[in-house]
Amino acid sequence: MYQQAKYPFDYLINESYSLLARLGQVKPFSMTMPMVKAASVSDKALKEITALLEKGKAELRQNVQRFIRITQTAKNASSRTPIDMDAFQSGFTILKLKFNNILGDLDIFAAVLSQRAEYDVGIWTSALDVLAKDGLKVVEGLATTPQLIVFLDRGHGAAIRRARTRLPSGGLNPVGVIQIPRERMIGSGIASSLIHEVGHQAAALLDLVPTLKLKLKDKRKKSANPIAWQCFERWISEIVADVWSLGHLGTTATMGLMGVVTLPDYFQFRLDLKDPHPAPFVRVLLSCAFGRRLFPHPQWDRLETLWRTFYPGRGLSKRVIQTLEAIEAAIPAFVELVVNHSTKETKGQKLLTLLPVRERQPGRLQELFRAWRQKEQSLYELPPALVFAIMGQAKSDLHITAAEENDMLTRVMRYWAFSRN
Repeated sequence: MYQQAKYPFDYLINESYSLLARLGQVKPFSMTMPMVKAASVSDKALKEITALLEKGKAELRQNVQRFIRITQTAKNASSRTPIDMDAFQSGFTILKLKFNNILGDLDIFAAVLSQRAEYDVGIWTSALDVLAKDGLKVVEGLATTPQLIVFLDRGHGAAIRRARTRLPSGGLNPVGVIQIPRERMIGSGIASSLIHEVGHQAAALLDLVPTLKLKLKDKRKKSANPIAWQCFERWISEIVADVWSLGHLGTTATMGLMGVVTLPDYFQFRLDLKDPHPAPFVRVLLSCAFGRRLFPHPQWDRLETLWRTFYPGRGLSKRVIQTLEAIEAAIPAFVELVVNHSTKETKGQKLLTLLPVRERQPGRLQELFRAWRQKEQSLYELPPALVFAIMGQAKSDLHITAAEENDMLTRVMRYWAFSRN
């Protein structure tokens, strides 16, 4: 009878030691990463990820050891005082859940780091880290910018787990983790998706979305055309990220966006206010409108005409047509509101002046492309986003083939990867 009363305590103590043993098997990535140096993430990113995981492990180890001591004390006292075992079982269950949350954090970063061992893919993703960093460069004087790391995954769209957001363990993510579709490797379109996701991180650092939402809500209340401003308010997070990509890449961003949202008609005109993404048809029109404002050039009319040719909108309901007309009528005022927006974090700088718009003007990109063709300009030393802007402009102008673009970008990305460390 005495042994039977103590058995639940022994069971929980043994399971706790088992948990400690399994926790000991969670090794730092520096001991398990199989990639070559050129494919690795930055030393700072690795240090921050390691520190996060080691902190979580240390806290859990202390909690488990404390639980073992408390359980052992209760076991010794159980012959004299009745003990409620439900509380001890609940305590152990919480420890297990915390352990699984630590493993959840581990899996997020393991998916990124283990991929760096893949032939060529590791070099590409390392180079994309460099491109992502360049996409955040204009924020450096305004906020403390996090490290960004990239990995490839299946699927149609890109995504970001922003730095300083909560991880499964409850800790703050020390780095931005950007997921890019494999199908977009390698071409200038990859930059469109990547810098869009960087734009989400930049918008969070500069408080762009909440402050723009307040302005858009005010516009909606005062406007005779409230549905358009309601749509813009709902979609502003994705639109700001699109503008960030556009400001760094020029027409490369719009053409890359067109590649992503080339979908059947059914999806093109879905005006769903539950979805933070604009209807694809409208999203491309917005990109062209912002492009005209940032980079005046006839190419935007050409791209918009092309898009309308692909999606003439036959058979749309009267309600959808009226909503689309209302949105298009409000686009010019909306564009001005966004490009002239500033926040306390931008220190008075408007979004228009914050972005590297001057260096991305079509004429300048075309001039740099000609200089490269004539071997008067090396692309290797130019900012990564500018290189993608040059290649995308040349592709839009039909001055370079897809094969030539792929070959050049592959070579320059390898250079960035080998030069970063």
